Amino acid sequence: MKLISVKNAEYQIIQALKTNRVKRSQTHEVFVEGIESIKQLLNTDIEITRVIIYDEKNLSDWGKNLVTKHKSKLINMSFDLYKELCDREEPSEVLVTAKIKPISLEDLSLPEKPFILIFDRPSDYGNFGSILRSANSFNVDVILVIGHGIDVYDPKVIRSSLGGIFHAKIIQIESMKVLENWIEIQKGKSHLQVIGTDSTGSVSLSNTKLEKPIALVLGNEAKGMSVALKNLCDVIISIPISGNVNSLNVANAASIFMWEVYKNEMSL
Repeated sequence: MKLISVKNAEYQIIQALKTNRVKRSQTHEVFVEGIESIKQLLNTDIEITRVIIYDEKNLSDWGKNLVTKHKSKLINMSFDLYKELCDREEPSEVLVTAKIKPISLEDLSLPEKPFILIFDRPSDYGNFGSILRSANSFNVDVILVIGHGIDVYDPKVIRSSLGGIFHAKIIQIESMKVLENWIEIQKGKSHLQVIGTDSTGSVSLSNTKLEKPIALVLGNEAKGMSVALKNLCDVIISIPISGNVNSLNVANAASIFMWEVYKNEMSL
């Protein structure tokens, strides 16, 4: 067990994992706050690299079991330093860091009828986390992220996903050309349909049956889909709504579209 009462090198590393996307990318490590997120992480084979606590004597039984299992990776920190790492007003009893396993398109294995989500330049941590929760609930096989946006492993995303991120396959696509070539290959394999989602779409969801194999394309929260992504779509679909607002939050819209695919799959 390590004891940290000053801002030493180990503390600086942990803080960097929380605040610095470059550090997370270089080390493939993430910082996790929130008991539910940690519990979901523990339900995977992802390696825990640190268990961080400030009050070992008053841990819950769950916390004590976690500490016992990862005793060699335990860091006991002064409360003042621990609280600086926490975003919550009342810190949870445990923080962890973990080693993620990035995957590429070359590594990806998909079922015969895949369910794919493509997100164009996500810019809101909470939205992306909510989308990950829905993607896990509705059996999305992979989430492809294209364009410059948030770091998908930011602690805010992890927390808002309630740990759903640890059950997701997420791939950052390096260029539109790479995506176009990959989609063309998938269409040859499974007759994949690429469905754009936009409030200005000419086809209403109420008149459409969404079924696998399918790739749903979500646009950036403020700018919508790029022209290149629109051109990649076979059709662009809108959700019929009434009221004074003219569009839905992207996480809400995405959940509706994912539910439609899931519902139709369950009815087979």
